[in-house]
Amino acid sequence: MLQIKNYISKISGPLLDRIDIHIEVPALEYKDLSSDAGGEPSALIRARVEQAQKGQWHRFDQAGNYFNAGMNTHQLKKHCRLDEASKKIMGLAIDKLGLSARAHDRILKVSRTIADLAGEESIQANHVAEAIQYRTLDRNESV
Repeated sequence: MLQIKNYISKISGPLLDRIDIHIEVPALEYKDLSSDAGGEPSALIRARVEQAQKGQWHRFDQAGNYFNAGMNTHQLKKHCRLDEASKKIMGLAIDKLGLSARAHDRILKVSRTIADLAGEESIQANHVAEAIQYRTLDRNESV
C-alpha cells in the first residue's frame, strides 16, 4: 500500500485534474470470483449506454462535439444546472477535498453522464454524489 501511495504522490495535481474518473478497485476474494451469482446482463448495459449516447448526440447536435466529456464552459452552464441539494454537495466536496475548478467541471460532466445513463433529464444530488466518489485520488488524507 505504501508503494501505491508513493507512486500516486508523484502524479501532479494538474495531471489528475485532467482525468475524469479515478477510483480504487479492491481485489476480489476467491469466493466472489467463483460465485455463480450473476450481475446485470451486458445486453442491458449496452442498451442503456447506447440510449445515453443518442441523447448526448441529440443534445450536442450542431455543437461541434458529441459527448458530455467535450462540453465547453457555455455548454456546462446550459446542460449541467444543479438544484440546491446538488450545489450543497458540490460545495462541500470542493471545500472539504480542496478540489480545483477543473475537477469541478469534470464532476459536472460525469454527473451529466450518470444522469443520462439513469434516463434523467436533469442532474440530481445522487448523480453529483456518485461523480464525486469517482475522484478518489483528489482526496487528501485529512478528510
